[in-house]
Amino acid sequence: MQTPVVMTLGMVLAPIGLLLNLTGTLAPGWRLVKGFLNQPVDVVLYQGLWDMCREQSSRERACGQTDEWGYFAAEPVLVARGLMVTSLAATALGLLLASLGVRCWREEPHFLLAGVSGIVLFIAGLLSLIPVSWYNHFLADRSVLPAPDSPVTVEVSYSLVLGYLGSCLLLLGGCSLALSLAPWCEERCQRCGKASPGSSRRPSISTVRVDWPEPALAPAIKYYSDGQHQPRPAERGAAGKPKVGFPMPRPPPKAYANPVDVLDGETAAGSQGASSRSTRPCHSALPCDSDL
Repeated sequence: MQTPVVMTLGMVLAPIGLLLNLTGTLAPGWRLVKGFLNQPVDVVLYQGLWDMCREQSSRERACGQTDEWGYFAAEPVLVARGLMVTSLAATALGLLLASLGVRCWREEPHFLLAGVSGIVLFIAGLLSLIPVSWYNHFLADRSVLPAPDSPVTVEVSYSLVLGYLGSCLLLLGGCSLALSLAPWCEERCQRCGKASPGSSRRPSISTVRVDWPEPALAPAIKYYSDGQHQPRPAERGAAGKPKVGFPMPRPPPKAYANPVDVLDGETAAGSQGASSRSTRPCHSALPCDSDL
């Protein structure tokens, strides 16, 4: 059996989403801060969930910067840490279930297991989309996400873009794999229908059958249907009864018996010689032996 398209699509999109979310979670690039006073113009600060890196002219990059504004204690950062880690764990579990459900070493895929893996991957996509969207909503709010005052500016960095892309791919891959539940549900319904064929259920209006009385027809029409003469009810009942027993052998036909004595002409000439019996004339009206 060929692997369904929905399973193939889900198995392609889900690992890509996992890779993008993992990169976005670990990379220090959720927010870009630049325009510091008393600093070179090309100095920028990349802020992530776990680390901050200072970069100048794309040549010098120093990570492990001290948090002077209490950025890591902000609520969006703490919530994003927990939800992104949970999303990564859920994605790994979903991919494990999908690997067991999709046909890799078996003749047919396990539709139920593949559908459950799609639901898990969809939940993982939601868990990663929520913190990314929440962080982006408070990106420029310095009271929620602390940052230096003006003229310092804050911008979206690459980790948020990776988080959005990874979340969307997980949602699409999860929906695609969840469609594998359709064949399993159909097979389940067919089994339930075969298991209880005589189950009593309330008939609907479409299944009500009304037996209307047959109109009285003339004998010529009543016993003539479909171009053939139909037997009368009495004859139909007699003809329809099955015959029991075995057929009796019929007696052989009787032989023909002639009431006239065919030897009557020969007895009168019995006194004559037997030698002349063949040459003498026969006076009987019946044929003689010589004529035969």
